[in-house]
Amino acid sequence: MYQKYKNVERVKPSGLELVDKLVGVQRVTKVTKGGRAFGFSAIVVVGDGNGVVGNGLGKSKDVASAIAKAIEDAKKNLVRIPILNGTLPHEQKGKFGGAKVFIKPASAGTGVIAGGAVRAVLDSVGVHDVLSKSQGSSNPHNVVKATFDALLQLRSAVAIAKQRGVSLEKVFNG
Repeated sequence: MYQKYKNVERVKPSGLELVDKLVGVQRVTKVTKGGRAFGFSAIVVVGDGNGVVGNGLGKSKDVASAIAKAIEDAKKNLVRIPILNGTLPHEQKGKFGGAKVFIKPASAGTGVIAGGAVRAVLDSVGVHDVLSKSQGSSNPHNVVKATFDALLQLRSAVAIAKQRGVSLEKVFNG
């Protein structure tokens, strides 16, 4: 799922205190020759509130098992996101399908200025001060994946210095 991102650190769920947030549950219908078969699709975001987050999708005939499957799927897709003093290191845009998400660091005390699916992801990551804008599709599946696209493109100053092969001071002083 995260192949196109270069510096993504995958995380194992063992030893982490993960909290799950239900983003959305949809009732889905499969039409067969015998009539309609109803089921449920759930999307969940799990995180430790300290830079580790993952998202998952679960489908089942009943809501509870769909949510349980989504949580298990999310635990298999955990990644580490760089956080700097409760906010993001820099602004970033993310896109998935028809959904576009813009996230921007904010000063301390601003809070999480985000709605719906973006808020669930940012809360799970542990970002306390951020500004965001969601455009295009409001489908929660696409918005969550667009938010992950933006978060996975974030790089810390240490990672940039290491990639360039220079000292941390030279990154800031040019």
